[in-house]
Amino acid sequence: MKEQNTKYKWYILALVVLTDMFVIAIPQMGMSVLAEEIAESLNLDLIQVGIIWGAGSLLGIVSGLLGGMIGDIVGPKRVLVASTLLGGLLGMARGWAGDFVSMTVITILLGAIVPVVLINSIKIAGQWFPPQQLGLANGVQATGMAFGFMLGSLLSATVLSPLLGGWRAVLIAYGLIGAIFSVAWFFARTNDGAPRAAVAPPSLRLALRHVTGLKNIWLLGFGLFGISGAIQGTLGFLPLYLRSVGWQPAYADGALSMFHVVSMTFVVPMALWSDRLGVRKPFLLVASVMIALGFGLLSFVDGAFVWMAVILSGAVRDTFMAIYLTMVIETDQVGPVYAGTATGFALAISGIANVIAPPIGNGLTPLWPGAPFAFWAALSLFGILCLALVKDGSRGIEPVGMEVGAAQAAVAD
Repeated sequence: MKEQNTKYKWYILALVVLTDMFVIAIPQMGMSVLAEEIAESLNLDLIQVGIIWGAGSLLGIVSGLLGGMIGDIVGPKRVLVASTLLGGLLGMARGWAGDFVSMTVITILLGAIVPVVLINSIKIAGQWFPPQQLGLANGVQATGMAFGFMLGSLLSATVLSPLLGGWRAVLIAYGLIGAIFSVAWFFARTNDGAPRAAVAPPSLRLALRHVTGLKNIWLLGFGLFGISGAIQGTLGFLPLYLRSVGWQPAYADGALSMFHVVSMTFVVPMALWSDRLGVRKPFLLVASVMIALGFGLLSFVDGAFVWMAVILSGAVRDTFMAIYLTMVIETDQVGPVYAGTATGFALAISGIANVIAPPIGNGLTPLWPGAPFAFWAALSLFGILCLALVKDGSRGIEPVGMEVGAAQAAVAD
């Protein structure tokens, strides 16, 4: 059974990667590069585009937290079966939106599902991989996300839209593919043959009370608030900005693709390096500084320097997320038991920034075309300050506290 589990965990990781690619990454970046086409079709202005882009994180502030806690209690497999199906159907529904209001409402509903899929895919990978391989597993997952972001930005507007007959058909196709993954998760088996370290938390209330009592989780949450809000705003605005300053659509979308190509290139080596050295925080801080510098440069450079700024910030984007998520799980008194709750809580805090950062930044364009990037760089600096205050936790710690008894043995699905 142990040998079978060792082989099967790679299938689970592959399923995690493909799920996150086709349910989250490709459709999300597809919306970014299709924004101009969607705006023309639905008669949207730049601020409305920013509202739609940020609206996807509105309900995710709550659903990510609840989805993580529910995954801790009933098991991530069950949650993934339901969330991938619903996410795919809502993704298809965007293709039938008729105006700003309907697109915004559907995007908000879809945004409630996306963090549930992400958190529980991370959690189920954590059930199959031991602590010494957790950074690698999260690195592979982040690489898949980066590859999906690249494909979505590279293909959606310039290849698939002309091929399929417009942005509506592209979004419908993405949603249909995403929904199919619910079938794969339905037939996937759980890791009930492996040694276990802890059982699920006894209740949503106790899990949340435990996690919210951890100072490091608050700091990690507000750190991601700054970094994620800046990334969210930049990824939605960059293709529109480059088009507005005279770049050809293929080059504008190519810059966004480059952001994800360099990210995909570095994430696994950096995650492995952090595993071997046994430290996370230094990698996290360096990555955060590079992101802030890249976004700051975008606010005033042009020509070839835009590519340099994109490469600087993009090279560490998914490295940041892979190490960040590993660091949340490894925080003292979190571990496998509270992984879903802690991750969901941190992502819920960052979700606030993901909602407000795009429209605020987009609204600064009257100051000068690159002003949104300056705002997002400043937001990154806030995140860096919070992350600098985080105490680097021990590796593979088992959570303690009255909610978790010494007899606990596993995270069960």
